[in-house]
Amino acid sequence: MITNKEKPLTPNLPAIERLASEISRANVSPLVLVHGGGSFGHPLAKKYAIGGGYRDQSQIMGFSETRQAMTTLNKLVVDALIQHNIPAVTIQPSSCTITKQGRINVMEEKPIRKLLELRFVPVLYGDAVLDSDTGFAILSGDQLVSSLATRLEAERIIIGIDVEGLYTSDPKPDSKAQLIQHITLQELRKMQHKIGEARVTDVTGGMLGKVLELMPAVEKEIQVILVNAAKPSNVYKALKSETVVGTVIERGETVA
Repeated sequence: MITNKEKPLTPNLPAIERLASEISRANVSPLVLVHGGGSFGHPLAKKYAIGGGYRDQSQIMGFSETRQAMTTLNKLVVDALIQHNIPAVTIQPSSCTITKQGRINVMEEKPIRKLLELRFVPVLYGDAVLDSDTGFAILSGDQLVSSLATRLEAERIIIGIDVEGLYTSDPKPDSKAQLIQHITLQELRKMQHKIGEARVTDVTGGMLGKVLELMPAVEKEIQVILVNAAKPSNVYKALKSETVVGTVIERGETVA
């Protein structure tokens, strides 16, 4: 969304600018922002197999390059937010998080809580992080969102994607795919195998990976809203709790 995934290290500057404007107009507080890696993080992470952990010395430079690429993208995002009068502050996930087998194990969240208390807007992103078992790993923005929302007891999660929401199948190749406007956790589990994968390179798992990562947050009764961030005003409307085309995921009724 904020990058051109087909071209490595290519930002989508108009999209970054527009989304920063929409977030500014919505003026929602407290707010935590998390962005993905797109064409900055994914190609490098794949090239050097960072997600599989440390195997040999040749990956060391790859880890550094991946981290630096994400820092570059994050600066573009934060610059745009600040230009729109949003008090954005970068929190580098790799400096406060250690995973274990690719899953968040240790996270120092006190700085994030303090920033929110002072009405700053913390900005995090998918990152290459250290791992207690495998040396290093890829921490996806989706896992980060789910974990942060749970830890900070968020009311809702808004996920910006490049389609209208969750479909019965991948809507890009399948013109008969139908938009699912509302789905419960139980219904979601039943249709996991039908969720289409993204067609471009995404080391964090595409749409299926995104939905699976969000499930623990939904289990904690945190509402998730999937919207097409490529369409102007959708993110603004979602932030303002206005009616917007998309998919709402909720825990729903629990049957004993």
